[in-house]
Amino acid sequence: MRFDAAAWYRAKTLLKHATGWPMDTLHVLAGVLLQLLIAAVLRRSLASGRVWLVLLLLELANEAYDLWFERWPSLAMQLGEGLRDVISTMVLPTILLLVARTWPRLLAGKR
Repeated sequence: MRFDAAAWYRAKTLLKHATGWPMDTLHVLAGVLLQLLIAAVLRRSLASGRVWLVLLLLELANEAYDLWFERWPSLAMQLGEGLRDVISTMVLPTILLLVARTWPRLLAGKR
């Protein structure tokens, strides 16, 4: 099976236009939804650093793809946008990781 870079770009563009949401919003939502999906697939808690790390690796791969596929006139601007995407994607999963580790009752309630 071969990865189709253009298809991935079209899928992201379709999602952006279908929802009418900015890419920053989609990054935030994707980060949380993927964190939950990864936790379910790995059968691990949100408190697991492994779940967070897998999400970070997927986001870095997505940004590396964007850097490779898209060519901006200013590399500095493109790198800045990529960094903003990583931060947008990872900020809520990082908060959920810290809350799950520090105050797990906030997420699970009393046992």
